Amino acid sequence: MKNVDMSVNGNTLTIKVDLSKDFGETKSGKSISIASTDGNVSVPGNDDIKIGLNVYRKK
Repeated sequence: MKNVDMSVNGNTLTIKVDLSKDFGETKSGKSISIASTDGNVSVPGNDDIKIGLNVYRKK
């Protein structure tokens, strides 16, 4: 994962992303990647629940 911090408190999933970060162009070259789980990953403490996250901005 890049720039993604997840935590679970009870039944609430909290996702933190630093919007000031920059990981360069996406594969398409149309956007700038800010954060990614790099595919689907398990939610902390629960292997039955998955999340896939991409955060990006236009070039």
